[in-house]
Amino acid sequence: MDSILVRHKWEPYVWLLPSIVLMTTFVIFPIMIVFKLAFSEISKAGIVGGFVGLQNFIDAVKAPAFGPVMINTFIWVISVVGLSTLIGFIMAMVLNQDFHGRKIARSIVVFPWATSLVIQASIWNYIIKFEYGNLNNVLLNLGIIKEAINWRATYQIEFMWECGVGIFVTIPFVTFCVLSGLQSIDAAYYEAATVDGANFWQKLRNVTIPLVMPSLTVSTVLNIIYVFNSFPIIYTITKGAPANKTDTLITYLYMLAFYDQKKGPATALSVIGFTILCFVSGIYMMITMKKEDA
Repeated sequence: MDSILVRHKWEPYVWLLPSIVLMTTFVIFPIMIVFKLAFSEISKAGIVGGFVGLQNFIDAVKAPAFGPVMINTFIWVISVVGLSTLIGFIMAMVLNQDFHGRKIARSIVVFPWATSLVIQASIWNYIIKFEYGNLNNVLLNLGIIKEAINWRATYQIEFMWECGVGIFVTIPFVTFCVLSGLQSIDAAYYEAATVDGANFWQKLRNVTIPLVMPSLTVSTVLNIIYVFNSFPIIYTITKGAPANKTDTLITYLYMLAFYDQKKGPATALSVIGFTILCFVSGIYMMITMKKEDA
């Protein structure tokens, strides 16, 4: 009898063991290595030396590009996550309705998310070309403009285009996360609200949003992590040019490590990024959970 009880006690951990091994091997162990490297001297050849304390962090933060890059990173994350969440929520509401061609519409919406980011960024890069871009050709043929416009005249405009592409490719993810939450809501809630005389906005505020909040929370946290670590769009369109003015933290630390051969500061930046992500995600989840409990 005792052996059976012991077996039942340890059985869940046995089933979890493969996942624990995988998580340790491919997530926890690499994170520990990165933290170790952040406090070590690393030569241009990648040879790890002795302990240097906070020197890598000091060198990374003191770099002239660090401030603008961090500002770009927060603008990138807030604009892409914020607008994609808003637009994705609206599209999910539309796609949740019963209308002719709904399956086709859902397939069209998911297409940008299912396509490689490098391919999409390359296509948008071609569209906004000054000399032979499709955007100028279409506008000229329609008579909307008289001469070609340089859509990449300044680095600020280029960064806006990068944010726009980021929003475009992120919307499908939010849409289908929210859509899954909407489809799990029992129609009886809306029927009861209708009987009570609630209008569309009251149903949205008091029924839809509270019940879809768990799905929205998960999609937002994953979206923050996904967008913060997004590399292909910015690297494909501008490579951070000119002079890191359109870089975010991820592209900047890549250029720092593999172009400038400053692997120590680049590793320190990755630790800073990891810490920021943990902090922001944790704060967001705490706020959301408190609202749900209330």
